Amino acid sequence: MKIVVLTGAGISAESGLKTFRDADGLWEGYNVYDVATPEAWERNPVLVQQFYNERRKQVITAKPNRAHEILAELEAHFDVEIITQNIDDLHERAGSTKVTHLHGVITKSQSDRRADLTYVIEGDEIKMGDLCELGTQLRPHVVWFGEAVPMIEVAAKICRQADLFVLIGTSLAVYPAAGLIDFIPSATKKYIIDPRTPDVGRYKNVTTIQQSAVEGMSALKEILLNGR
Repeated sequence: MKIVVLTGAGISAESGLKTFRDADGLWEGYNVYDVATPEAWERNPVLVQQFYNERRKQVITAKPNRAHEILAELEAHFDVEIITQNIDDLHERAGSTKVTHLHGVITKSQSDRRADLTYVIEGDEIKMGDLCELGTQLRPHVVWFGEAVPMIEVAAKICRQADLFVLIGTSLAVYPAAGLIDFIPSATKKYIIDPRTPDVGRYKNVTTIQQSAVEGMSALKEILLNGR
């Protein structure tokens, strides 16, 4: 059975990483449009670089939680593919082997000119003056507001193949990622794990688990492995 999992900020929050955008529109005290847009990078690249260097340090010190670990453990029983909106690498560090990052991953850098030129960061910082092979400044490998999401078509293809779909810790408010559920076959069983279940009333075969990512994944593991 192929299980396709779409994860959002809620799963990383239980590892101590703040959600990408809080209810007040701020991310770690910054307006997201001041640190997460191409215009912000053009206007103040030093601020943007510093912001992501700090976020990267937080990611490196964070640890995968039990929800991440359960998803990795399920690979022993099922074909599990994870699509994540998160820019951390906690899924990989928990042991998951098939992870598609929709919005990039903060532990990599990319060319300021070509997003497909990516590099693993040595240490936890990108410094101003660090250049790609084209001679332009390196920036975080993160998809900003207003930029294309290059992996969305890959993710849509994965969703079409789902025998079972799991949504964890996302409100389905950020597009185009939120539209991925539309590619899940109608007959496919769908589980939604989130304390505040998003509006999925128009979809069929949906079971909601109104719990945190850790609690919800523990419950779903029992369902999948023991039928209860």
